[in-house]
Amino acid sequence: MIKQFVVIVFFLAINLTHVFSQHWKPAGNKILTEWGENLNPKNPHPEYPRPQLVRKNNWQNLNGTWKYTITPKEQTELPNSWDGDILVPFAIESALSGVGKRVSQNDALWYNNDIVLDLKTDKNNLIIHFGAVDWRCDLYVNGKHVGQHEGGFNPFSFDITSFLKKGKKQNIALRVWDPTSDGPQPRGKQINNPHGIWYTPVTGIWQTVWMESVPKTYIVRTKHTPDVDAKVLHFEAQVEQAQPGDKVLIEAYDGDKKISETSTPVSAAVKLAVPEAILWSPDSPKLYDLNIKILRNGKIIDEAKSYFAMRKITMKPDEKGIQRMYLNDEFVFHYGPLDQGWWPDGLHTAPSDEALKFDIIKTKEMGFNMIRKHIKVEPANWYRYCDSIGILVWQDMPSGDLEGNAWDMHPGKISGGLHDKVRTPESEAIFRKEWKAIMDALHNYPSIVVWVPFNEAWGQFKTREVTDWTIQYDPSRIVNSASGGNFIYTGHMLDIHNYPDAVMPDPKLFGKDYILALGEFGGLGLPIEGHTWQQKDNWGYQSFKNKQELKQRYEEVISNLAKLIPLGLSAGVYTQTTDVEIETNGLMTYDRKIIKIPEADLKNIHQKLYNYK
Repeated sequence: MIKQFVVIVFFLAINLTHVFSQHWKPAGNKILTEWGENLNPKNPHPEYPRPQLVRKNNWQNLNGTWKYTITPKEQTELPNSWDGDILVPFAIESALSGVGKRVSQNDALWYNNDIVLDLKTDKNNLIIHFGAVDWRCDLYVNGKHVGQHEGGFNPFSFDITSFLKKGKKQNIALRVWDPTSDGPQPRGKQINNPHGIWYTPVTGIWQTVWMESVPKTYIVRTKHTPDVDAKVLHFEAQVEQAQPGDKVLIEAYDGDKKISETSTPVSAAVKLAVPEAILWSPDSPKLYDLNIKILRNGKIIDEAKSYFAMRKITMKPDEKGIQRMYLNDEFVFHYGPLDQGWWPDGLHTAPSDEALKFDIIKTKEMGFNMIRKHIKVEPANWYRYCDSIGILVWQDMPSGDLEGNAWDMHPGKISGGLHDKVRTPESEAIFRKEWKAIMDALHNYPSIVVWVPFNEAWGQFKTREVTDWTIQYDPSRIVNSASGGNFIYTGHMLDIHNYPDAVMPDPKLFGKDYILALGEFGGLGLPIEGHTWQQKDNWGYQSFKNKQELKQRYEEVISNLAKLIPLGLSAGVYTQTTDVEIETNGLMTYDRKIIKIPEADLKNIHQKLYNYK
């Protein structure tokens, strides 16, 4: 009888999802990408979401149809009724959620999902994972409170084993509160009143939700750091419920060929030899595979797969005494677009994994070798594609608590560091906690070569302290303390912003001590009719009437940029990959349907930037 009941519930859940998927359509009337137009609501973002720790044999994707409701934020009891259906993992404000509603700081957003477990759970633990939820959320399983998480840009999980009830059917509920620009938390470009360079809020679940069944003793995460000079990979693993005598076995593979292995007690760090490694670079994005096993008396208790690359990024003076960035002991000029990762139909969430990859592929085809991921963190698969395609990544910390601090950075005028914002202890703690969580989550991706804690003095505080901590926490990367912000004479880089033309910091004043970078420039605008967020009042830092005018001006800007490289400039970041809302200064339209300058032309234009050695 119980089995019959479970089968009935299972098919009822399928039928309800089918009903919603038949009636689902994007909310609102904004432009859509081709992936959004062709989205299958029965199966959104079905891909395995954790490429740096892969167990594919016992996991379940929970993306799809959930119930939602909006209540006053004071309500902490589970709702008795629901407003309707929402398509996860798309934020409620987005078109692809099927809802398109705003949620204020006075509201709480609730999710609810009756799931049917499709996992082997005997003697195992059940973990629920969230790729990202903006901002504070409380998880309930079968009506009981499991825990709370704060942080809108980092993955997190809960062990829900003790909250399960008998049978396959379980209830998952989530309460979300997000003040957006009314709170001090990291939020990037979101604002409650979208305008100019500030965009639509993103509230709630915006990355994949999934579950996995794991042994009682299991690998929680790994940390690996290449050491090219020593020809080793520094490795450590966090293991839950380890027993005395348990060991970790690490095997490295080049394709099907095992190139190295070592073992260590569970709690110890180890060096894995990587002899004669092919070094990773944008021209040769070589990746090696890892197989990680937990052994107990010779028996495999848990096993997961990962990957790594051998590469190093360093700072040292060139023959003129000017500090440069060296990739594998060779100077490589870093040139890439400012990439904000926004979508007209999904906002923070790409409509599909194919769409997520599309921007990176096009960036590479255009002849860029770098992306500055601008005050946003992407899903893990985005970084996996940068690793495999061969793109250097500068990773920003999403900014927050922006109001009330000065900005004093101009090409000929460098701030003396008198304008750090005074943030409350609560605000500081939120920033530090999430920055550490982001660095931990992204550490293993070799494409990331630069950390950027602050952007344009937006919430910039205790710059020297935060920068020093970042350098000490991850000495394997370059730290750009404040891209275009108040310069506090700290970190590895002096990074200025200037629109639209290319300029650089004075190499005579700063080149002996800092890598010199132009962290933002360009912003050349061209609205394309039928492909804009709104019909009029779109803008760029300098606007043009047609593609020919745009290309001619772009060539001029890049020629001027190239002249600065022999003088000491090490990097340039062009604004930007795509149009975003009312900004029309992208190389592609917001819906990605029009590329304003052909990829081959851009690649040819950019070649002059890589000739200086």
